[in-house]
Amino acid sequence: MVAISADLRQRLRQPLHIGAVTVQSRVLQSPLSGVTDRAFRQLVRRYAPASMLYTEMVQATGLCHAQQLAKLMDIGAAEQPISIQLFDCRPDFMAAAARKAVTEGAKTIDINMGCPVNKITKKGGGSSLLRQPEVAEAIVRTVASAVPVPVTVKTRIGWDDDHINAVEFARRMEAAGAQMLTLHGRTRSQGYHGPADWHWIARVKAALAIPVIANGDIVSVESAVRCLEITGADGVMCSRGTLGYPFLVGEIDAFLKTGVVLPPPTLLDRLRCAREHLGLLWQYKGQKGIYQARKHMAWYVKGFAGAAPLRQQLCQIDTLVAGYRLLDDAIAALETDPALGRPGSVPTGVAPG
Repeated sequence: MVAISADLRQRLRQPLHIGAVTVQSRVLQSPLSGVTDRAFRQLVRRYAPASMLYTEMVQATGLCHAQQLAKLMDIGAAEQPISIQLFDCRPDFMAAAARKAVTEGAKTIDINMGCPVNKITKKGGGSSLLRQPEVAEAIVRTVASAVPVPVTVKTRIGWDDDHINAVEFARRMEAAGAQMLTLHGRTRSQGYHGPADWHWIARVKAALAIPVIANGDIVSVESAVRCLEITGADGVMCSRGTLGYPFLVGEIDAFLKTGVVLPPPTLLDRLRCAREHLGLLWQYKGQKGIYQARKHMAWYVKGFAGAAPLRQQLCQIDTLVAGYRLLDDAIAALETDPALGRPGSVPTGVAPG
């Protein structure tokens, strides 16, 4: 049973104010490169109708390649409220990209100062800005003065264990004009390994007047509530916990608003969702979407007997028809005999691997 203090529930039932933007949810879907495209966001939005969504991270210099930028910034009318996340190390390029993002419909501009991937940090973006606070400050100030929407920052607690500067860095971002800060409770050197240190998020929350959103290890309703109790944060952002599970943001949001833990999706629900996701990727991206679907299918198809061989086959699909055939066979077997979804069963008609 998940318990939450009365004071925390009362606070989190209130809308989230990001500058002049009001969001009717304290649970946000993190921007995830190669994941949070329009297809994925459409599914998250179904289960979390009031949450703030984020696009994939967009490099500001991509403004020179309008076609590529347009695809990353492809936003549907039903996706609002939505934020476009940008990264770069040059304030003028960031300002230009931010203006373009606003014309595409962004309600806020989020600046990535936390991505740990080498190809991003070597270009001076992402978490490398934790070691260049003056540059980070200039970026926020320049972008904030260039657009009429709130500017927010997503970052980490520090570069490594010997260089944790979360409080000082966050104060500088607030002073430069950031109107919300999302803090991932890991250092850059950790990447995505080891537990997130939520106590650093609590320290940053205590130091700032703007909203602080907690990120890292938010994988369930229980973990979200525990994080909020420890940090006192103004909300949570879900990241890798939503891979193959676009239900998570909505589950947490529902609990914070009602105190009711929604029943988890059944295996049949998950497979039907995987099938719809596959179709949406084909609809929006064609053949490229089929190749991208392979990793998504691997995330959906796990945790039950017979998952391994089905997953292996789905990770090799080359056509929409092939993917539909595999999923339809598994779905049909479960619809015929729901007991097949129980532990020890094989819902796909193939031998478990």
